[in-house]
Amino acid sequence: MSVSKERIDVLLVEQGFFDSREKAKAAIMAGLVFGGQERIEKAGTKIPRDTELTVKGAIHPYVSRGGLKLEKALKRFGIDLTGRTMLDIGSSTGGFTDCALQHGAGYVYAIDVGYNQLDWSLRNDERVNVKERTNFRYMTPEDLDGPKPDFASIDVSFISLKIILPPLLALLERPADIAALIKPQFEAGREKVGKSGVVRDPKVHLDVLETVLSFAEELGYCVRGLTFSPITGGEGNIEFLAHLRLETNGGSADLDGSGEAGRRQRIRETAERVVMEASETFSGGPSQ
Repeated sequence: MSVSKERIDVLLVEQGFFDSREKAKAAIMAGLVFGGQERIEKAGTKIPRDTELTVKGAIHPYVSRGGLKLEKALKRFGIDLTGRTMLDIGSSTGGFTDCALQHGAGYVYAIDVGYNQLDWSLRNDERVNVKERTNFRYMTPEDLDGPKPDFASIDVSFISLKIILPPLLALLERPADIAALIKPQFEAGREKVGKSGVVRDPKVHLDVLETVLSFAEELGYCVRGLTFSPITGGEGNIEFLAHLRLETNGGSADLDGSGEAGRRQRIRETAERVVMEASETFSGGPSQ
């Protein structure tokens, strides 16, 4: 009699390795799950139910691997979330929300255009204000029925940050910090994105970073830091994390008095360095 098969992520939950399929998927993507002696690489893989499963290595502490992105931003940029109110724009499963709460945030608006994605543990947390089926580009201060936020994270797909940053200005209490995930696959023109949806050319990465960060400064945001995401996005895309700042008095992005030309040069030099670091990290060698 043949043994029935089931998806590996489902089996991991059934057998008690994880309390949600999202956490199981994160472990699979991190290369930590084995069926017998074989590493499982896809959550949708179906295997016999009697296959011996093992999970090796440390599991990340958030409801989804997205939390690792915000964790790096907080550490690299020195952002303290203790007692702060956050807008999680593009909350999805809640990796950023979970990370923020574990790093001391007092209140989080979990905003997403989708529905029923947020992890159950966060959905039932009194510190989380769930705003599903919400298109952020149309949000106004009146939509925030709790404390006014002074921190925002942005992790959106299929839309440019140029659409998100303008309405965000009216929603944040000054001074405010923003950790924005820049995804070249959704910022570059279609002709610059490969057939598989992956942007591999470091020159395109550089162009995207210069364009997005210059746009942010034109709106009044100060670019305080830039790094690359510790994990790749969908299909293996390299992504980047920017630290933007809104000052109490409207602040100037021209921190060194060098004018527009100086600001653009500063952005370019920073972007060039980060793109090279990312390329070396994920490709194993320097970019060309």
